[in-house]
Amino acid sequence: MKIKINALSILVLLSISLLTSFLTFSAFESNVSDKPSSLAENNAVADEVISERLFGLPVDDYRIENSTIKRNEFLSTILDRYQIDKVTIAKLVKASKPVFDVRNMAANKPYTVFFAKDNSNKAEYFVYQPNAVDYIVYDLRDSVRVYKEMKPTRTTVETIGGTITNSLYEALQENGGNPDMAVYLSNIFGGVIDFYSIQKGDWFKIEYDRQYVGDEPVGAIKVRSAMFSQNGKEYQAHYFQPEGSSEGHYYDENGNSLQRFFLKAPLKFSRITSKFSNSRLHPILKVRKAHLGTDYAAPKGTPIIATGDGVVEDSRYTSANGNFVKIKHNKTYSTQYLHMTKTAVKRGQRVKQGQVIGYVGSTGLATGPHVCYRFWKNGVQVDPLRQNFQRTEPISKEYMASFRQEIQRNQNTLAAITTENGVKETRFLAYEGRPENLFKYFNSEGSENTL
Repeated sequence: MKIKINALSILVLLSISLLTSFLTFSAFESNVSDKPSSLAENNAVADEVISERLFGLPVDDYRIENSTIKRNEFLSTILDRYQIDKVTIAKLVKASKPVFDVRNMAANKPYTVFFAKDNSNKAEYFVYQPNAVDYIVYDLRDSVRVYKEMKPTRTTVETIGGTITNSLYEALQENGGNPDMAVYLSNIFGGVIDFYSIQKGDWFKIEYDRQYVGDEPVGAIKVRSAMFSQNGKEYQAHYFQPEGSSEGHYYDENGNSLQRFFLKAPLKFSRITSKFSNSRLHPILKVRKAHLGTDYAAPKGTPIIATGDGVVEDSRYTSANGNFVKIKHNKTYSTQYLHMTKTAVKRGQRVKQGQVIGYVGSTGLATGPHVCYRFWKNGVQVDPLRQNFQRTEPISKEYMASFRQEIQRNQNTLAAITTENGVKETRFLAYEGRPENLFKYFNSEGSENTL
């Protein structure tokens, strides 16, 4: 009998123990499953709050209308349609001056109008977007204030590589890159690489930063490092900004500056149609005479850039030269740029290398749009393509260790980039009107002057 009672007690204790364990486990499981659910709900609420704001304004509180600036349309004419009186418009224009000049509102740029939800046609906010990132908010209520904000952006580090089979432009496009990168490569390597002699088999590798608003790329890229192989010779470029400096520059792997005292050409992209010669048949006068310049053909309106720093010595029109600019660089060198459709600088103005000084045209004695580039050395006109210009200052010794550490990372990245065509660019998160006809000349088939 005693044994039966003891057995019964043990069974009761085991039952209680099992029940307690079950309840504890159930409670624990319930708590664990509640946490993700709560987090998901919070994220959903957060997403809902974010989605309900546009330009920082609560969407649910307004009726919204989107449009674009029409040709010959101004802020005053737009706001007048939305029942904003002239006194208020005048106050807005004045308040906008330190933020954004309303005279710079351009056709085809988007704007958004916010109305109160009472079926009123009177606007409460007007938002103008001058570019993909910035927006200007005009508070049209009694407060009448104007402020500028930016859309959230993220920056990714991206890479691209490829081999030229026809042109640099096409190789970039084929490998998933932006054809505008050809401009950046020209800017960076313009002092050391002859981009008019690119040929089949040349290759490139680029590492660069690109900004995005959402999934849309915005603004210009910033090249971190690049390699370019031309005719079997490899060139490297690494952007480096010494600590405490306001700006950086591009250097080769040994710390030598890629910038030379003069660029090889006054146009980013073009083709040479007539070289420097002591005897050439003039296309208009039909007589043989010296042609002491180099002609670069390009579409009308193509920007012409100064090939070196200097001061504008002359900027005017003559019947033979058309609109032209002449720059004195130092006691030794001067350059001249002829046949412009219009000039962009004045006499006495100081200009920097790469600065736009005018635009391609056919003024004066010219058969078609081009720029005749002339080069003086010690008062005598010489062939600029035969000159060997020195580079600017290299990296100073105090920054060399820091530079070497930085380019080691760059070189590791570049080494991993393939030049096999058809492989799209790679990217990873770093931190939060192309002129088509400009490229029609560049074809490597049967020509030295290609890009």
